[in-house]
Amino acid sequence: MWKSNKAADLLNKRQKIDKEIDNIQKSCNHPTKSLKSIRERVDSNTTVLRWVCDECFLPIEYPSDKEQENYFKQ
Repeated sequence: MWKSNKAADLLNKRQKIDKEIDNIQKSCNHPTKSLKSIRERVDSNTTVLRWVCDECFLPIEYPSDKEQENYFKQ
């Protein structure tokens, strides 16, 4: 029973943290952004290239083909 209580406690903490992150991202003005390779989904190992806010880490835009080319040339 101890393991399930610990798991439930951790899931509850994760839910609270996710909600706090969501609130931070909603209130952010996204003043600066960087092109980054990020996971496509939380449960995925596939990465995608996105413009990400430097302040709140929210993916905010898809890069153009030219921006992608320049990124991969580096």
